[in-house]
Amino acid sequence: MELRRRDYHVERPLLNQEQLEELGSRSSATGTLQWRTWFQCSHARARALLLQYFPVLAWLPQYPVRDWLLGDLLSGLSVAIMQLPQGLAYALLAGLPPVFGLYSSFYPVFIYFLFGTSRHISVGTFAVMSVMVGIVTESLAPDEAFLQASNSTVDVAARDAARVQVASTLSVLVGLFQVGLGLVHFGFVVTYLSEPLVRAYTTAASVQVFVSQLKYVFGLHLSSRSGPLSLIYTVLEVCWKLPQTVVGTMVTAVVAGVVLVLVKLLNDKLRRQLPMPLPGELLTLIGATGISYGVGLQHRFGVDVVGRIPAGLVPPVAPSPQLFARLVGNAFAIAVVGFAIAISLGKIFALRHGYRVDSNQELVALGLSNLIGGIFQCFPVSCSMSRSLVQESTGGNTQVAGAISSLFILIIIVKLGELFQDLPKAVLAAAIIVNLKGMLMQFTDTCSLWKANRVDLLIWLVTFVATILLNLDLGLAVAVVFSLLLVVVRTQLPHYSVLGQVPDTDIYRDVAEYSEAREVPGVKVFRSSATVYFANAELYSDTLKQRCGVNVDHLISQKKKLLRKQELKLKRLQKENKLPKQAAASKGTSISINVNTSVTDIESNDVEGSKAKQVSAGTELEDTAARGQEDAKAPDMSSLKTLGLPQPDFHSLILDLSSLSFVDTVCLKSLKNIFRDFREIEVEVYMAACHSPVVTQLEAGHFFDASITKQHLFASVHDAVIFALQHPRSSPVNPVLVTKL
Repeated sequence: MELRRRDYHVERPLLNQEQLEELGSRSSATGTLQWRTWFQCSHARARALLLQYFPVLAWLPQYPVRDWLLGDLLSGLSVAIMQLPQGLAYALLAGLPPVFGLYSSFYPVFIYFLFGTSRHISVGTFAVMSVMVGIVTESLAPDEAFLQASNSTVDVAARDAARVQVASTLSVLVGLFQVGLGLVHFGFVVTYLSEPLVRAYTTAASVQVFVSQLKYVFGLHLSSRSGPLSLIYTVLEVCWKLPQTVVGTMVTAVVAGVVLVLVKLLNDKLRRQLPMPLPGELLTLIGATGISYGVGLQHRFGVDVVGRIPAGLVPPVAPSPQLFARLVGNAFAIAVVGFAIAISLGKIFALRHGYRVDSNQELVALGLSNLIGGIFQCFPVSCSMSRSLVQESTGGNTQVAGAISSLFILIIIVKLGELFQDLPKAVLAAAIIVNLKGMLMQFTDTCSLWKANRVDLLIWLVTFVATILLNLDLGLAVAVVFSLLLVVVRTQLPHYSVLGQVPDTDIYRDVAEYSEAREVPGVKVFRSSATVYFANAELYSDTLKQRCGVNVDHLISQKKKLLRKQELKLKRLQKENKLPKQAAASKGTSISINVNTSVTDIESNDVEGSKAKQVSAGTELEDTAARGQEDAKAPDMSSLKTLGLPQPDFHSLILDLSSLSFVDTVCLKSLKNIFRDFREIEVEVYMAACHSPVVTQLEAGHFFDASITKQHLFASVHDAVIFALQHPRSSPVNPVLVTKL
């Protein structure tokens, strides 16, 4: 759209901060004490708290049955059809018997129906969470710890019981973390997980998932490994044991994978014609189970099958407190990752359908799902991207769809689960690998980030490499720390610019970027692109002095040396004439040789040096009383011009502080030092465009005093420039007069 030229004219008085506060009637913002409302009790507050922590009570009574029930019913059945094979498969991924994947697809889903705020995400088993659980269970309950002394075989029943206890205890700990963080409103923690970080982490996790399923694809028995470089060692062991591959298992996995890929391609091609996607995974599982039972794949070809699936629900079991200390680190990592995945998907759907997701309540809902699920021997869950997309695309409107899918899973657990006892594990592995397509496609992020933002690309690469090499828990910690350090480094190295005025406007831009922008003669305008705080305050001051084109520190040093020589000369005159100091004091002629130099003396508290100057000045004036004209010249004795030092080509410096969002004590000291140093070389300093919270912090830090008042702070850069042009500081001035502008 072409912008038509339209001039506008504004007439207003030149405003500094003091005048602006008077004109706008500024008053200090009185912040309300939030904690006081926590202890208030009323009917309305009780009802609000009830609806906040039980969202189902807010939307279920208003549920439009005629409009939404059919869509939620079809959506729930579609999700349940996907939930069945994924639950069985992801249980293997977690190192547990498949039936526990079905438990984890029932209890948490129903709990989230009661407490969740997202209407479209599908809670349940998820590949990334399952592989994180699998790493923990295999490290705390490895196969080697359950070898039978008689025949050196693994006691599978004892191993599985130990792993189930570890996984359920881990789920309880994850739930406790999430509920606790949600109750203290710690939902913002997910903001420290940027999108490139999350996508790189899930990509690396998908690689971990892929490698973990290779033993089921090739029918190999691998050692249990955990910790740094465990993925590399697992890949090397798979390559080393490839000659031991069970051919029947590999053929089963390949055939199942090809069938699943073909069904997915068919679904993509017929997406608009089909009312709901073809349940390829369920059909593959049913077909593979029938073939395995009819042909006898386990006995004739050595294909490993799922085995016994007990019917019915298991009673609740208390977690094992002895495992808490060993699981606490992994539990926190799993809690954060699970919440990050759920809230990111939840916000996407909420934005698409126009409702709000409460991040703190989502933490509570996920935490209760994992906490109660852990008591019923479930492993930690989150939400699945593929199932969530199916739940939305098939007409799901609320979590009624989730409740329907959980009831369908309950029927399978109670009555139909035992029918899948002959299902080959290789088919489940193939289903997991095929479902990794979406996450593995995230490798293309590197190309787009290379073009868009290479800092985000660096975060992506560091996260991916750290997660691959150090495992999922340490990889996440390294990624978060690196991401935060990168933020600090970027604020330490902001863009500094000298501003010039765009012709015929009150707009000031970087003269290096805008060729038409011109510096105002006699005025330097300096700006930083980031806030000034302890990490970059020194760099801010150094860059300011460098960009001004004047070696400020060297000039101040030369000035002090010359003034010191003058003092020594005056002392020699005093000794030669041997005049008593009392005579000078009694005649009342002892004055400072230069009023302006007292700014430095006062700022540095150099009282002794100031007295020396006064005494020596009085002696010299007494000796030269016959030449009365020296009295008029004395105040200019320490100016740069009189001392023969080069003068700056500008008389005013304006600091554009519009980018400051906060100030700390280091920033305050740095700004005061800038005022002191530039006044020493006869340049007056002004500030402009401070936001009100920053002004409040300046007041709280006692920044404004007798030498720096609010009259040095202007509403805009243009106000400060106009004032500086009207009041050039061409000669040394008494500091008291400078502040009273």
